[in-house]
Amino acid sequence: MAQAKKIALYLLIVFVLYTIITSPARAANLVQIGFEGISAAAQGVGEFMTQLIK
Repeated sequence: MAQAKKIALYLLIVFVLYTIITSPARAANLVQIGFEGISAAAQGVGEFMTQLIK
């Protein structure tokens, strides 16, 4: 099982590097979308906590 995780991790790293090298604009766009999603989720949690306090 550990061997399969290691292979999957290597494949993921190779895929990410391939995407960055072949299409850096698209890779940057995907990273931006990811960070916007994380930001929206954090904002939602913050609003939820604020409503709990009130």
